[in-house]
Amino acid sequence: MTLGDTIKGMVGLDPTGHADPDMKAVLDALKSLKPKPIEECSVEEARQQPTPADAVRKLLTDPAYSARPSLELEAVRTTDIEIPGALGTNPARVYTPQGAGPFPLILYFHGGGWVIADLDTYDATPRAMAAQSKAIVVSAHYRQAPEHRLPAAHDDAFAAWRWLLGNAASLGGEPDRIAVMGESAGGNLAINVSIRARETGTRMPLHQALIYPVASNNIVSISYEENRNARPLNKPMMLWFVRNVINSESDLTSPLIDVLSTDLSGLPPTAIVTAGIDPLRSDGEKLAQKLHSAGVAVEYRNYRGATHEFFGMAAVVQAARDAQAFVSLTQRQAFGGAPS
Repeated sequence: MTLGDTIKGMVGLDPTGHADPDMKAVLDALKSLKPKPIEECSVEEARQQPTPADAVRKLLTDPAYSARPSLELEAVRTTDIEIPGALGTNPARVYTPQGAGPFPLILYFHGGGWVIADLDTYDATPRAMAAQSKAIVVSAHYRQAPEHRLPAAHDDAFAAWRWLLGNAASLGGEPDRIAVMGESAGGNLAINVSIRARETGTRMPLHQALIYPVASNNIVSISYEENRNARPLNKPMMLWFVRNVINSESDLTSPLIDVLSTDLSGLPPTAIVTAGIDPLRSDGEKLAQKLHSAGVAVEYRNYRGATHEFFGMAAVVQAARDAQAFVSLTQRQAFGGAPS
């Protein structure tokens, strides 16, 4: 049997049957919240649907989960602020770890296909990274499509980077130790910040952590076909996101979306995380390969039994704990701290 035959045999199946048991518990909790398929929603409806973060919160009401050892994230302090975007201002949230600063800093961009989600939806990851990487994390929102199409989010992301370079000290951070990080569409924004910084002669991030990033325009990759019916992200949803963010089909070849088509040399050391049950897995795999070929120091981990969005689920999913530990170690090493 050829690889093509194998893929054809998978089409129509639900790949989440292969999820780790704790990951499956989150998916079942999400299903119980009865979300409407995003690809069948208007944008307004999509922004109101239950999220994987809601499913985690539901699980945590179960004594079997709430009795688990604490991740000790309560010590992280948060402050909501406004920061300059490319046009106007955008919300941001500053996560400060316990202890005496100054601290290194991480600029973080949330996911949501450039269309949905916000700082609250993606609170878990920046909170965890602040605690584990002993860094101030600035979670920066950005203008979303379809009200603001390509390249609005990318322009806002780079504006946030330039703002952080000039305001690190006022946040209690060290201006010479700043990294960038993002999940999904946010991972795409993060690597584009590094690329634009290189191209404009702006100081580049010390490190970049890319969590299941959007990195190409290839929607017929192995992982797209394997996971066309996956949850919480599948192929029809990705097509819905892309339709809402592009201005015309010519945008599909923009290097902002098709990162694999552009020069990746000279970028900072990189950690990439992918999930086995995710249409975007191939994007992350190929991005790791191309960064390595371009001479960039890259570390890559794939979590086979996890799905898209798993990274922030450390309260209930072991793979998320493992992935967060991996990423925080690479960040601490980049910042010059001893592994712990």
